[in-house]
Formats: sequence, structure tokens, C-alpha cells
Amino acid sequence: MSTTLAKKETVSRKWYILDAAGKSLGHTAAKAATLLRGKHKPTYTPNVDCGDFVIIINADKAVLTGKKLEQKYYRRHSGWVGGLKEVQYKKLMAERPELAMQLAVKGMMAKNNLDRLAMKRLRIFKGDVHKHQAQKPEVWTQE
Repeated sequence: MSTTLAKKETVSRKWYILDAAGKSLGHTAAKAATLLRGKHKPTYTPNVDCGDFVIIINADKAVLTGKKLEQKYYRRHSGWVGGLKEVQYKKLMAERPELAMQLAVKGMMAKNNLDRLAMKRLRIFKGDVHKHQAQKPEVWTQE
């Protein structure tokens, strides 16, 4: 039996919409990571960038379960002594929910060059209005 491997030139990309309203931040990010990598396609090949474009709407309405809003922190470091900055997820979800969703999706992607290419195909919007109607995106309904 032969194995079919995808080539970069033959990859066709679709646009999908994920609605995060009332859904867990992690579950939405996991679905987005799967679509960005192309693992939902029968022609998935690990060394070829064969994923689709993903639009996440209502990022501000995504929920964090448990006590994550109070106990989870987004930390970054400037590289200088005493340069650690941390923001509680309660504040991050109120002010910049797009960043929280982007960090969750990036954390679920493979750590390689394909990850960087795939993250460029991710679009995240705070509300339910997006500017990609011309691409005729489909709503992703499979769980």
C-alpha cells in the first residue's frame, strides 16, 4: 500500500470561522491549532505546511474554567535585571482578549518553522464582526 504525501504546491487552503463565545479558551485554541496545522485533512503531511486560515470571533466571550482568572498570570521578561512583567488573566481577558487567545493557540502548535508560518494565518477578533467576508469563510461546526 502506498502513502500519499502532500506537496507544498498542491495545498489548497480554506477559511474557517471559530466562535469562542461561551466556550473554553483552551478548547477553542486546540481546534484552531488543529486547523492551522492541517491535521483535519486526509492529506496531512507533518513536514508540509498544509493548514487552513482560521478566524476566531468573540474572543472576549471565551471563558476560563476554575480559578484561572485569579491564579493564572501572563509573564514576560525584558532581559534586564528586574525586568519580569506579569499580568493577571482577569485583566488580560478584560483588556486584550486577542492576545490571550493568540498565546493559547501558539502554545498548542509544534515548535518549529511551520508553527511560525501557520500563526500568520490566524486572525482573532474581539467581537463578532470581522473583515474577511471577501474570502467566504465557512463556520467550523465539527467538535
